[in-house]
Amino acid sequence: MIPSTSNDILFGFVLFYNSLVLLYFFLINTGYMALLYLSALELRYHNKRRRVDICKGETCDLVPEVAILIPAYNEKETISSSLSSLQELDYPNLELIVINDGSSDKTLAEIKEKFKLIPVAREADQRVQSEEVKGIYKSVSDERILVVDKENGGKADALNAGLNYSRSELFLAIDADSLVEKESLYRLVEPYMTKETNVVGIGGIVRVANGCRIEGSEVKEARTPGKLLPLIQVMEYIRAFLFGRTGWSRLNSLPIISGAFGLFKTDLVRRIGGYRTDTVGEDMDLVVRLHKHLREKEEEYTISFIPDPVCWTQVPSTLKVLSRQRNRWQRGLAEALTYSWKMIANPRYGSIGTLGLPFFFIFELLGPVVEVSGYIVFLVSFFLGWINLPFALLFITLALLYGILLSVSSLLLEEFTLKRYKRPRDRLKLLGAAFLENFGYRQLHALWRLKGLIDFLRKSGTWGEMTRESMESDESN
Repeated sequence: MIPSTSNDILFGFVLFYNSLVLLYFFLINTGYMALLYLSALELRYHNKRRRVDICKGETCDLVPEVAILIPAYNEKETISSSLSSLQELDYPNLELIVINDGSSDKTLAEIKEKFKLIPVAREADQRVQSEEVKGIYKSVSDERILVVDKENGGKADALNAGLNYSRSELFLAIDADSLVEKESLYRLVEPYMTKETNVVGIGGIVRVANGCRIEGSEVKEARTPGKLLPLIQVMEYIRAFLFGRTGWSRLNSLPIISGAFGLFKTDLVRRIGGYRTDTVGEDMDLVVRLHKHLREKEEEYTISFIPDPVCWTQVPSTLKVLSRQRNRWQRGLAEALTYSWKMIANPRYGSIGTLGLPFFFIFELLGPVVEVSGYIVFLVSFFLGWINLPFALLFITLALLYGILLSVSSLLLEEFTLKRYKRPRDRLKLLGAAFLENFGYRQLHALWRLKGLIDFLRKSGTWGEMTRESMESDESN
């Protein structure tokens, strides 16, 4: 039996912690609603603005050279379709650089056979460190294709090797299992040529390819997956990009551009040392360091997200692979924030320091800690009879409704602006996912993220193997 004084102390702590969780819940959802409002404004502006045809007649000669860097480790199943997709971009000044990062499967053999590679000599920039390069190959069938064969060093190291061999003004980093839409590169490059500000980084939207109708190397029709787990991830991607990154972009406080689809100035990235290889979140880390470098130099710049350039990618279809991915994402977030901790809440770094990074630290990094501990304290309170049942039911209902509201609002942004999913059944399935993800999946996701944070603190955890499948249509959905 607990002594009354100990019982009073425990009761006081539980009451205080529940009040803290309520305040946290109010603040995070207020922040999300503000981002949703800003995203709606930005998408409305984006849809109304006059687009410039940057490749018309003689202006095609003025578009900047772009190198597309494709790190590949054991990507035999997807590398050919991805590279074929990139060949269809029809961009006039283009390098396609595949970096074979010490693959143990037949990735290199697949590219050699499909694209007729021959060994060549090519001088490297060498300003960015990378593992030893074993060979350089050029395609006989397409002179734009260059393949860098190197010792294994991880994705960031592979990108650094690609940076060293690029001769282009801009580079686009994508994943080897991605399909880029034909007009996407023009849309990404347009702000570099039309905006008055110094545009140093731009991200496009990453969409889920699982379930789509794919012919050859092109997504012909956006469809939702037949399986529940990838379907929920479609909902997550729409929400993360359309109201998350769009809102932060409007504030010029965007802390991350997806490593699967981001365009940057080559020389600037070389100047800050390329990608860090001691982190699993190299994409966020790079963007935060670019903010830091340019703020300290007191240079005007823009790092932004635009919603219509599209890159399609596979998402995990099993809980095991998905849990590894989300664990890695949380560790990458922790590494990026702790590496640049002096920027957090520091007015010297403008809105990224006073808004973006504090929000990500308090609500994205610490969010799973508060959420999981809140569940535990709530259950303890309930079984000890310290919580008012009608109030508890009201709070749970409000929490669920808030989650559903944010997801449905993201779907409305999708419906009223981009309208990718044409079939009514796909829209209904996404509405269902917006509801179902709150029952089990959201709680499981919080546990994965919490484990990622614990692994970061223990300095444990690896990249985690990601199972790839060939890009094929799922006609059953």
